[in-house]
Amino acid sequence: MSEQMKPEQEGNISRDASSGAAEDFVITPFPGQERFVAPLDETPLKEVDTVDEDEPATSMWADAWRTLRKNPLFIISGLLIIFILVVAIFPQLFTKLDPNYCTLESSLNPGSSGHPLGFDQQGCDIYSRVIYGTRTSVSVGILTTLIATLFGGIIGAVAGYYGRWVDALLSRITDIFFAIPLLLGAIVVLQMFRTSSSIWKVVLVLALFGWVSVARITRGSVMETKNLEFNTASTALGSSPMRNLFRHVVPNSLAPVIVIATTSLGAYIVSEATLSFLGIGLPSTVVSWGGDISTAQVLLRVHPEVLFYPSLALAITVLAFIMMGDAVKDALDPKSRTA
Repeated sequence: MSEQMKPEQEGNISRDASSGAAEDFVITPFPGQERFVAPLDETPLKEVDTVDEDEPATSMWADAWRTLRKNPLFIISGLLIIFILVVAIFPQLFTKLDPNYCTLESSLNPGSSGHPLGFDQQGCDIYSRVIYGTRTSVSVGILTTLIATLFGGIIGAVAGYYGRWVDALLSRITDIFFAIPLLLGAIVVLQMFRTSSSIWKVVLVLALFGWVSVARITRGSVMETKNLEFNTASTALGSSPMRNLFRHVVPNSLAPVIVIATTSLGAYIVSEATLSFLGIGLPSTVVSWGGDISTAQVLLRVHPEVLFYPSLALAITVLAFIMMGDAVKDALDPKSRTA
């Protein structure tokens, strides 16, 4: 037998009756049970498992950022979102025309110098309305996401951390709202308060039915995080439960919450456009993509371009936020990576 390949002895164990020392045990392997261990210098494990001790330690967020920087999906969606935010904040940089200035003499006129997208049925410049409609849609999406994430995050964190009757009570309330579809609930509530219309009313109604998914995700993440060693050590050092929750547990549970918030933002923009399309969302005096799509639907056969441009802007914006949500999900949750 080769000297480098030595059998690992296991099997029958016998003992010399004249001595009780451990070295007197003799292990005889059963037939066919011999195992051989390769020499360490012939295996690449030593080089593969080597850790560079000089490299600085990194956190989960640093690793996620390193992954995002190499993801083309994140780069493309990030550039689109930056451009959309610039248009929403500074629309006057892209057009000098008033979106509410309309002349019937220009009704449905094609594009011309200074009016690249032409005019709608009321004689309003389509390009200026698409530019200024960006502010409305993005504002509704961002404000709804912030309110729903804050409220749902607090409910889910408290329910997941304290458990028992607190969890049972908050979970049953969450189940009630979870049974109501977002769009259907928003339509019912907005129909009840049609006497006044504003952006804040649409934002609050969407947040009223949109916080449920955030609460459920936060609850599960907090329940997993609260049993980790750092929380137990903090409690042993005398930290109060409330301090542990907001100082240690919540910051370490934010990854899935950020993912669901980023993905939901695009859904809120679509919901606002749908409500405006149905005529129960924003007032007609507010320039929005949903309102323009609703007005242009009767011209779909004869002048489809009037409907096409606001629909294209809406689709690109929603796609950008959904792509960003997918990229963030892949970076913060490696188990759910799509590639």
